[in-house]
Amino acid sequence: MDLQLDIKEIFTAFMVLFAVIDITGSTPIIINLNATGKHVQSGKAALISYVVMIVFLFAGDALLQLFNVDISSFAIAGAMVLLVLAIEMIFSVEIFRNDGPVGSATIVPVVFPLVAGAGTLTTALSLRAECHLINLVVAITLNILLVYLVLRNAYLVERILGKSGVCVLRKFFGIILLAMSVRLFVGNLTVLLASFVK
Repeated sequence: MDLQLDIKEIFTAFMVLFAVIDITGSTPIIINLNATGKHVQSGKAALISYVVMIVFLFAGDALLQLFNVDISSFAIAGAMVLLVLAIEMIFSVEIFRNDGPVGSATIVPVVFPLVAGAGTLTTALSLRAECHLINLVVAITLNILLVYLVLRNAYLVERILGKSGVCVLRKFFGIILLAMSVRLFVGNLTVLLASFVK
């Protein structure tokens, strides 16, 4: 692991992942699950999400090589997923359906797809094209700590922000995510095109 801690990279990766996970925007869902007796175990949900994200982060490269896909191509595909997620957040439309099997609320829908869903995993792997691995691991760790705190204090988060505050935060991070997706797309498209020219 290349130990090159960079605060800017950590902050950028943290903000992108924070926007994709959107745990504050999910507080109404968490509150509803708890209210209907489907108790969400915050520690278990955070730990499973963390393990899934870290394993995918390290095993993702091998998986890409298996399908003969380079990281730039994957990053462009990830940018498209981020674009769709951003559209969902900004315009309050549902594109990715939450249609997982019935089971424990801690696993479905909290771990999948709210925290460690397809969008988050794709984003984490896509960010490897721009960030050192150690910075990405730190950003994931910080996000999971935040996820744990929000899951544990969902009522408090909504009380502080209010329903309108949660909505505004979701729209704001949707716009940030949209800008990040464009940057990720353009940056990696340039790299990809340059590799064809050589």
